[in-house]
Amino acid sequence: MAADLAPTAAVKVFAAGTAGCVADLVTFPLDTAKVRLQIQGESRPSQEAQKAKYRGVFGTIFTMVKTEGPRSLYSGLVAGLQRQMSFASVRIGLYDTIKQVYSRGSENIGIGTRLLAGCTTGAMAVAFAQPTDVVKVRFQAQVCLPKSGSVRRYHSTIDAYKTIARDEGVKGLWKGCLPNIARNAIVNCCELVTYDVIKELILKHDLMADNMPCHFTAAFAAGFCTTVAASPVDVVKTRFMNSAPGKYSGALNCAVTMLIKEGPTAFYKGFMPSFLRLGSWNIVMFVSYEQIKRTVMRYQQSWKSPL
Repeated sequence: MAADLAPTAAVKVFAAGTAGCVADLVTFPLDTAKVRLQIQGESRPSQEAQKAKYRGVFGTIFTMVKTEGPRSLYSGLVAGLQRQMSFASVRIGLYDTIKQVYSRGSENIGIGTRLLAGCTTGAMAVAFAQPTDVVKVRFQAQVCLPKSGSVRRYHSTIDAYKTIARDEGVKGLWKGCLPNIARNAIVNCCELVTYDVIKELILKHDLMADNMPCHFTAAFAAGFCTTVAASPVDVVKTRFMNSAPGKYSGALNCAVTMLIKEGPTAFYKGFMPSFLRLGSWNIVMFVSYEQIKRTVMRYQQSWKSPL
């Protein structure tokens, strides 16, 4: 049976990248709302006006649709899909492979090994996908009001890559790389390790079969744990990546500025859309990932089977 065969690393990489794209297509408006809420208060003089503009995740989505049109919710989607193909495929698709490397093929894999594998693939993914993440955040953050004739910061994904490289240098495409590595070390560990451990416990104690309800439960738990742990770093990453050149001397300066000007609660701005997005993203991604793996394995088995 195909289901009994262990999928290869190539199958996992393909399934993870594809599942990441599916999850982004479904949850991208929530991610955009999260970014808008996270950057509120960044400009002190207009802070009060900005606070009144976006109120909650669904209020943010409604305001964006009303003032900028429905397409604004998917601003940066192309870069988002590029990010998932290069990001999810590495951090999720290679997780099991790296985990086996660190455990030297042992069947008894401890939490420490899983955490180390999550940190490793998270850092590797950032190295590949950072430019796509910068462009995605810039598109999601830019406000374009059709009636006011405001000019977009970037006109297309390719224009964004070119403009950032021209105005800020190639290093501009890797802006916020360190906070992103920190964020993704946390996200990857919480997301993958939580999913991995909970799924393993469910199967070990025969609470559920290895099917969609099991994947759904493990993915939901992974999304909640990840949001709680990663929100502060995620807000700093978003602010720093979206900032104009010279606004902050570094990610740490960005965090300190936020703490002084806006208080500790600033680090949890956009928490609800972050949870809604990460929870739903994890559910869609992990369920899709498991199904895509099995589908590919079935096709591989059918090719090998005699007619």
